Amino acid sequence: MTKINKRRVEEFIRVDHAGERGAVKIYEGQLLALNTFVKDENLKKTIEEMKVHEKEHCEFFENEIKKRNIKPTKFLPLWDLLGVGLGFGSTLLGKKAAMLCTASVEEVIDEHYLNQINQLDKSEKDLKKKISKFRQDEIDHKDIAYNEGATKKGPYLLLDKIIKTGSRIAINISEKI
Repeated sequence: MTKINKRRVEEFIRVDHAGERGAVKIYEGQLLALNTFVKDENLKKTIEEMKVHEKEHCEFFENEIKKRNIKPTKFLPLWDLLGVGLGFGSTLLGKKAAMLCTASVEEVIDEHYLNQINQLDKSEKDLKKKISKFRQDEIDHKDIAYNEGATKKGPYLLLDKIIKTGSRIAINISEKI
């Protein structure tokens, strides 16, 4: 395997930073809805627990951005707004939609992280190890979401496609800009 180039590693870190920050914002939006309009203490507790992992992931990539002198995506303010909106809106639609939001995003991130893991070589073994750990956390979140009622039946299938398409677009943009 040839050594992965520095520019590609920078893209990985830039997009992963944006994605993990986006996940924190989605959970913040869900918690905002749960603290104002939707009263579901069990769902709130589940989301708060998952948010702890996302904050850990975000802090790791925030440190990598600083340590490696990588410019974050210019779209962070937009992703923040869209993340909070997606979390808030999906939660207003009900528990199934809120949990589908998590499941849909995590399915895209699972693929995304696996792709990165397969490209990283020995020169980035620590980064590869972290991304592998974070990927497992995301898979766990997806499983929790399905156990808590996420579904792709009926109109939820459309919501799944919208969330996944938006996530993939954000990934493609954030890698480059």
